[in-house]
Amino acid sequence: MKHNPGFLWLVEQAKQGIREQTVAEVKARLDQGEPVHFIDVREDREFAEDRARGAIHLGKGIIERDIETVIPDKGNPIVLYCGGGFRSALAAAALQEMGYSDVVSMRGGIRAWREAGYPLETPASPESTPIYSSGQIP
Repeated sequence: MKHNPGFLWLVEQAKQGIREQTVAEVKARLDQGEPVHFIDVREDREFAEDRARGAIHLGKGIIERDIETVIPDKGNPIVLYCGGGFRSALAAAALQEMGYSDVVSMRGGIRAWREAGYPLETPASPESTPIYSSGQIP
């Protein structure tokens, strides 16, 4: 997808103030059992197609509104991802502004996760994680 210059500028500004990790680093954290909130910030339709195994869904459109309900402790570790690492960078910057101190954006997003061959869930997967919606905390 070709991104507009203003969006790319905004993402680059956000990336200057956040931490990023590669998919390999995130996968290692998950494999080691590190207690991390793994959050997919893509659109509902994208999350419904497939997602990284174990991720919950708080779309970019609602994460700032609902994050304090889902993760009230602002010191908890959070890893965010999207399609390619742009929207998750913007979301990470917003969460940091809200006082969350341990937020990471997964570089390369779900595309890099897929390319690495890491586990995915689909709606038909028996281990699928429920989508978060207002009033429902996974």
